[in-house]
Amino acid sequence: RRMSDPVKSVASSTASAVPVGPPAPGSDTYKGWLFKWTNYIKGYQRRWFVLSNGLLSYYRTQAEMAHTCRGTINLAMAHIDTEDSCNIVLTSGGRSYHLKASSEVERQRWITALELAKAKAIGMMHEQSDDSGDEESTSQSDKSEIHSTLKTLSSKLEDLSTCNDLIGKHGAALQRSLSELESLKIPTESGDKIKTVHERATLFRITSNAMVNACRDFLELAETHSRKWQRALQYEREQRIRLEETIEQLAKQHNSLERACRQAPALTNTPAVSSTATGCAQPLKGEASDEDEETEYFDAMEDAPAFITVAADHKQHRHSGSNQNEASGGQPNDWNLEDHHLAGCNDSAGREVMPRKKRRTRIPDKPNYSLNLWSIMKNCIGKELSKIPMPVNFNEPLSMLQRLTEDLEYHDLLDKAAKCESSMEQMCYVAAFSVSSYSTTVHRTAKPFNPLLGETYELDRLEEQGYRSLCEQVSHHPPAAAHHVYSKRGWTLRQEITIASKFRGKYLSIMPLGAIHLQFHSSGNHYVWRKVTSTVHNIIVGKLWIDQSGDIDVVNHKTKETCQLKFSPYSYFSRDVARKVTGVVMDGDSKAHYILSGTWDDKLEYSKIVQSSRGNSGSEGKQKTVYQTLPSKLLWEKYPLPENAENMYHFSELALTLNEPEEGVCPTDSRWRPDQRLMESGRWDEANVEKQRLEEKQRAVRRRREAEAVEAQDDGKEYEGYQPLWFEKKVDPVSRETAFVYKGGYWEAKEKKDWKKCPDIF
Repeated sequence: RRMSDPVKSVASSTASAVPVGPPAPGSDTYKGWLFKWTNYIKGYQRRWFVLSNGLLSYYRTQAEMAHTCRGTINLAMAHIDTEDSCNIVLTSGGRSYHLKASSEVERQRWITALELAKAKAIGMMHEQSDDSGDEESTSQSDKSEIHSTLKTLSSKLEDLSTCNDLIGKHGAALQRSLSELESLKIPTESGDKIKTVHERATLFRITSNAMVNACRDFLELAETHSRKWQRALQYEREQRIRLEETIEQLAKQHNSLERACRQAPALTNTPAVSSTATGCAQPLKGEASDEDEETEYFDAMEDAPAFITVAADHKQHRHSGSNQNEASGGQPNDWNLEDHHLAGCNDSAGREVMPRKKRRTRIPDKPNYSLNLWSIMKNCIGKELSKIPMPVNFNEPLSMLQRLTEDLEYHDLLDKAAKCESSMEQMCYVAAFSVSSYSTTVHRTAKPFNPLLGETYELDRLEEQGYRSLCEQVSHHPPAAAHHVYSKRGWTLRQEITIASKFRGKYLSIMPLGAIHLQFHSSGNHYVWRKVTSTVHNIIVGKLWIDQSGDIDVVNHKTKETCQLKFSPYSYFSRDVARKVTGVVMDGDSKAHYILSGTWDDKLEYSKIVQSSRGNSGSEGKQKTVYQTLPSKLLWEKYPLPENAENMYHFSELALTLNEPEEGVCPTDSRWRPDQRLMESGRWDEANVEKQRLEEKQRAVRRRREAEAVEAQDDGKEYEGYQPLWFEKKVDPVSRETAFVYKGGYWEAKEKKDWKKCPDIF
């Protein structure tokens, strides 16, 4: 209060320096003198304030603008307040500016300018935020949209101008009336009130003028910069097209280099490369312990089953047992060079001649629909893909339950394993079975349908191939499926798999979570293993391709025997064959008995170890183990794909039959799923509509369950929630993990044709 009089006196002497008339909100800057509170000693001091681009800066003098700024406040984050007729308070981030104008009218001009600048700054901030997430290309329709917007703004501006004229007309009439009232002889108190009303009317006119001027300036600015914007948009569009063309060229060169690298090992017939690729080794000349130029070594490092073996002389080991002390203990006489399978396994069970039902060998060809995968996937970076609705264009006409069942393509490996007398030999077949499940994925870049909650899939091959399989979707979020297989040829397999998938921008990672359990009826051997990570590459541009990487540890919980399998990730710089798999079969004392080598998309071979010894340190300083083995034999080989498979989603013979309609299956079976059936028939547009209907139906059921849970909670009752029909949660006695286990009843219900308790999910 003490400083108010000096401010007024100074203001009166410097009124010419203060801008006259309403501010120009559309202009870049607004300048003028204001009084700023400094401290209790100096009080308010006159400062030159500049409002520009949403920032309010101040200087001691106008000359200081060229070199020294005393302070700046960002209006986008500031709070504007008024204390009395002349004071302005700006607060931002704990810092406050107490300002005072020379008059109430001048204060109102600054308030108007500050509010407009703040709104503009907030708008620019939101616009930048929106632009950062907008990656859609600008189309030709944007030009017409800009012109249409400008016309609309022009029309609205005319309306505002009309309103302004009316406001001015009525305001002038009001002021004339007030002037006439002032000329009348009325009490002093009434005169003061009339004077106050007069001032308020003046402020109202100033504000309305500022509003109209802001709209006019915005339109002028838009018209001035519209061509500039269009040129900038056109330039960015051309740059993006060039960038896409460049990336596509790089992808083509990338693929060419990849093919060249793959062909390089075949062209360079060095002993190390050829032996590694084929898994075969040449017999030594002379004594088994001798080393000459033709000896081939496979070094096995302690931390990974990547190795080179020493080929042993088969004849020498037939007549001498001196080198068997460190071997597996098996008899080399059993390792017949003419055999194609393990000596201790009777594989006749896998070759029984049974009358086979004639099944389909073709499905309709895949339609040639083009769809930009990147246009959808770019919004999914770092997200869980199971929660993102995808069109059927990215799918194959099989559900995830059917893909799980497809693991049984090479069930004969387990039939042979059930006949093995030696658990070590049985382990080789089990390991081969774990690898064989990936053989069909090399060209299968499309994703399977996410099963609906309660969806099931059965595959009954009991009479033909000795097994019957049942899958059920037991959870939706996270998606989890339970699988149970019984074989009358001596084994039972079960698994509960939860698929976790993340899109990382350049590639898609698919991580199957959960254990696979395999039990043999006669021996009681119980094997457990987990799947490796699958990666889909070239999401942005180029041809999609899949790689498998990671380790599989197959453990026999009865004997404590193990097989360590390593899936090597693909590398352009590696001399190894692509999609390589290596493994070591060890007994309970960690002594190696067999070496496995091959590729997960072609075949797997095995070699019997007859001797092991410590070798020299490797490049990483770790001591290597040298294994001396007998010649390798074929353990598993992939079946060739059917004719025209490239037009049928690269399906194998088994995959072609999985969605074939069958009578008597459960109403929740994947074969009844309508969107999947429509897609298989090539009616993709109808399939997308049907897929949305099914997903909305599932969401409605989930909302109803949630409402029931809330109602039960309000009533103090316990809500059980969704429970699968054919599987129940139990603690596994081996792994001590809780998992869904088949509780029985499905095949009995099928025999009775009693599906009353099955939900209506389709």
